[in-house]
Amino acid sequence: MLVELNPAFNVFRYTTFRMAWALMTALGFCYLIYPPFINWMKRRKMAQIIRKDGPQAHLETKVGTPTMGGLPIIVGVVLSALLWCRLDSGPLWVVLMVFVGYGCIGFIDDWKKISEGSSDGLSGRWKLILQAVIGIGALAIAQQRGDLHASVAIPFLKNTMVNFEELWVGAPNLGFVYLFFGLFIMVGVSNAVNLTDGLDGLAIGPVMTSAATYGVLAYVAGYSGFAAYLNVSHVEGASELSVLCMAVVGAGLGFLWYNAFPAQIFMGDVGSLALGGLLGSVAILVKHELLLVLVGGIFVLEAMSVIIQVSYFKRTGKRVFLMAPIHHHFEKKGWSEPKIIVRFWIISVLLAMLALTTLKLR
Repeated sequence: MLVELNPAFNVFRYTTFRMAWALMTALGFCYLIYPPFINWMKRRKMAQIIRKDGPQAHLETKVGTPTMGGLPIIVGVVLSALLWCRLDSGPLWVVLMVFVGYGCIGFIDDWKKISEGSSDGLSGRWKLILQAVIGIGALAIAQQRGDLHASVAIPFLKNTMVNFEELWVGAPNLGFVYLFFGLFIMVGVSNAVNLTDGLDGLAIGPVMTSAATYGVLAYVAGYSGFAAYLNVSHVEGASELSVLCMAVVGAGLGFLWYNAFPAQIFMGDVGSLALGGLLGSVAILVKHELLLVLVGGIFVLEAMSVIIQVSYFKRTGKRVFLMAPIHHHFEKKGWSEPKIIVRFWIISVLLAMLALTTLKLR
């Protein structure tokens, strides 16, 4: 309709144009909103509760820093998506459902910590239950709409798909198994990002790298020509997820401006759970689920370090790492916080570049 008024509006039809402006819109919103938000949180004494069993330096330098910094990220991403995405995209609404839903879980967790003056927050059991309810609901909606395909591509291998509906000849339809596989990815990535969020700017760097990578993958999957050329699954409406991913990158940059060491505000569970859920759901809908292990390698490393530490300690009474998650291990070894953060960012970028090479290897 706008094109009929002025041909210049034709530019809004281009996904790449909207990707760029989604990034800048979210960035501008977060850059402007954080100063008053930080001041308001300080006046309300909404500070992060620092764990007493964590590194001693955190008790000395991070006490009193406001938390819930993920709230402006969520608002900025949603506003940017509503402004620049095609709203008739089914995958877009499924991802936003997970993003906002997991953000609400994180908000409850952060609020309990602050109001009770404890680092415990919402119990792990209730977190998982709520994440599972939202995740299954979103996946069921996507399946009902035809946006979810019960197959998994194997990275680095050409024409290799595992179809849950046709695992072998004569087998029953196991498409429902894929729902639990998808749920495992969403919940796993969400909590892995949450574990990574332990140093100033540590989590948001790999989040932006992963979002940018999946922005490229979503763009390719959304256009049949590119998908056929690169031999990946074509997903109708997936190109709008590339716009959403760029909004995440922009919001992340706006947040990092104030979260870079030494942080003026922390992301909190409201941000980490939401962003992890978004990455997981995008990976599922663009049919690059397993590639997330490589793209989000930092998150996998952080989560595995906790699993290894807890399992080994229960069996032997000894520790593999000086402290888990693994970024605390390096703190204990004497690495400075900025050094750990930047080195993890570098690894994240390298993993993202390696992941993108799989497009040509297919």
